[in-house]
Amino acid sequence: MKHLSHAVEDTVRLGSEFARKLGPGSVVALFGDLGSGKTHFIKGVSKGLGVNEHVGSPTFTIVNEYAAGNLTVCHFDFYRLKSLSELREIGFDEYLSGDSVSLIEWADRVKNLLPPHRFDVFLKLGQDENSREITIEEVNP
Repeated sequence: MKHLSHAVEDTVRLGSEFARKLGPGSVVALFGDLGSGKTHFIKGVSKGLGVNEHVGSPTFTIVNEYAAGNLTVCHFDFYRLKSLSELREIGFDEYLSGDSVSLIEWADRVKNLLPPHRFDVFLKLGQDENSREITIEEVNP
């Protein structure tokens, strides 16, 4: 499904609405250039899932975990990922096979490690400075 966002608030709101489709074990892979709105979308998803704390990109720590009631939201950022061995060190496989919701920025860097059933979110810069084209696809082979 394709959406057009005209402002950061639209991207956050879309993420919050999309969160209704998620539950324990859900994986959301985000694809897009730097500045395309991945973190804002994740802020919205986190809000929609019930995260009440500040959600920021874990660029230097690889993963941030947030409590959302009985659910854990895991926010990954692989922008600075140097090697796949870093993923083994943080137990990436265990995150994906657990009961948390996993939100993955720069998913293109780990595409071969993603589960076959997931949501792919493609964010693209729009025609003006604040607009974004956001496409959400459920991958279910």
